[in-house]
Amino acid sequence: MKKIKNFFKIGFYSSNVILIIFYLFPGSILGCFLYNDCNIQPQITRDFIISSNHFYAFVVLTSLGIISFYNTKKINSLSIYLVLLSIILESLHIIIPIREFEMADLFGNMVGVILAMFIYKVIIRYV
Repeated sequence: MKKIKNFFKIGFYSSNVILIIFYLFPGSILGCFLYNDCNIQPQITRDFIISSNHFYAFVVLTSLGIISFYNTKKINSLSIYLVLLSIILESLHIIIPIREFEMADLFGNMVGVILAMFIYKVIIRYV
């Protein structure tokens, strides 16, 4: 069980680094590789009120964090860290060339973290 938890911790920390690199890159790294144009951002699904790409990224990141720190006292710190990370990274788009701060992206980040944490709290309470 400890090996599995360590595997998820490595995944969580690696995902953090990758997400930060993707957020701070001026343009779209995926657009560079997929479309040979760094100005095009690939969409997983169409946006709905919030940014779907940001929502999916933070649901996955939060889920990896929850699995990594399940049954520890670090869960509350994890939720605070992820909320602050989502705010700080999106706010940095104000100063990064080619990137723009968008409320829909920020809300996508926040809803992803909150939804994953909510599901975790419900599962812990009733299972």
